[in-house]
Amino acid sequence: MFPKALLVRTTLNTAAYIAPALAGRAVFHLFVRPAGRARVKPAEEPLMAAARVGRIRVGEKEAVTYAWGDGRRPVLLVHGWSSRASRLAAFAEALLDRGYSPVAFDAPGHGDAPGRASNIVEYRAIIRELHALYGDFDAVVAHSFGVSAALFALRDGVRAGRFVGISGVGSFAMLTAWFRGAFGMGERAMGAMRRHVERRLAPGEPGIWEHLEAAWRPEDLDVPVLLFHDEADEMVPLPHAHVLAEAHGERARLVVTRGLGHRRILSDPQIVAQTVEFVTAERQKAVAAR
Repeated sequence: MFPKALLVRTTLNTAAYIAPALAGRAVFHLFVRPAGRARVKPAEEPLMAAARVGRIRVGEKEAVTYAWGDGRRPVLLVHGWSSRASRLAAFAEALLDRGYSPVAFDAPGHGDAPGRASNIVEYRAIIRELHALYGDFDAVVAHSFGVSAALFALRDGVRAGRFVGISGVGSFAMLTAWFRGAFGMGERAMGAMRRHVERRLAPGEPGIWEHLEAAWRPEDLDVPVLLFHDEADEMVPLPHAHVLAEAHGERARLVVTRGLGHRRILSDPQIVAQTVEFVTAERQKAVAAR
């Protein structure tokens, strides 16, 4: 463990005994702060330059939004943690070529959005606002933490015709367990963070921790589901995908890849092509039936 991480662990675990409310807030801020800010890659620049850029207020924070196309057949793209909308540029470009209207955003503290941190409740608020602006989505395509956040929103009023989850976080409990192990947080420190979330982040939502589970109430997402996950994903282990696949049963299809890891999977031509074919399947059937 690095000296700085050891200092953080010692300080917060000690504070959990002396000032639990303060410790809970500090652990929460550590949990929701991205590990750096990703930059737009050269291959992503042309598409991002062509986007209509907007802004959405999220409490005291701000998200940056991106839209392409004529607004018909909107497809929402949701980036992961410490990432940005441009990481899904290959999907946006392919969908745009097929007559769809991709919509994406940089969450607070990510990409070009100001701020230093975000959280799943803010992701949900942004997705809700985009749903209000663009109407029901033909599909949602999400990556990593964005999968968990998108499912959180889709179980809470946002509607979409299909769902694609790539390298998705399938269990919030597994995510917090990883965080606890990575930073050496004790039970008191984690308990203080949980109470902080319940009091400050979601005070009007009893049972919030259960609701954060990506596999909670899968029957609310009564649409076809396509999941991609690499067998050696270095960021989100494969068991997360199995949690999601088992929860959604016969509606879900899981494709396990090899050699694509957590990030390269987003630029793989076969993954992009399979995603687009899945998203456009219903429209193709309707056109063929005419």
